[in-house]
Amino acid sequence: MAYLFYTLTFIFLIVATALYVTRHAWKPYAPPIPYVTAPGTIPEPLYNISNYISNYINSFRYVQLPQSATFAEDAEAGLHSSNFNLAENIEAGDSRRGLDENAKQEVYKIMKIRRVGFDEARRLYIEERFGREGIAADGRPLDRKAVMFS
Repeated sequence: MAYLFYTLTFIFLIVATALYVTRHAWKPYAPPIPYVTAPGTIPEPLYNISNYISNYINSFRYVQLPQSATFAEDAEAGLHSSNFNLAENIEAGDSRRGLDENAKQEVYKIMKIRRVGFDEARRLYIEERFGREGIAADGRPLDRKAVMFS
């Protein structure tokens, strides 16, 4: 029985080597492998599976989230930049609660896990949120039936 296994393995290696050596002759006629060599986007179900797997893996990473209730505490936690300046709110003594808790936590997670700055984390969060809502990264709707006038 072992001879049969070794014989099949040896034949497989010989055929694989022959195909590799002669790939320039047969590769132009080979059909494209879907989602690997063919152009186009990844289908929605496969994208959702890959997104679910990456979210599952990232859920085990510990990220301490800031617990803030004011704009000053948000600024101290690093949730500000020159493009998103909270200084005017702080100087004016704004009595609101600060930034949205859910969005703030998501942006903070992106900052810590991907090691990016606040502006880049906000951009990634907004693009991901656009994707969930059916909007392209540039702000146009992904719905094929959408009509836009320019």
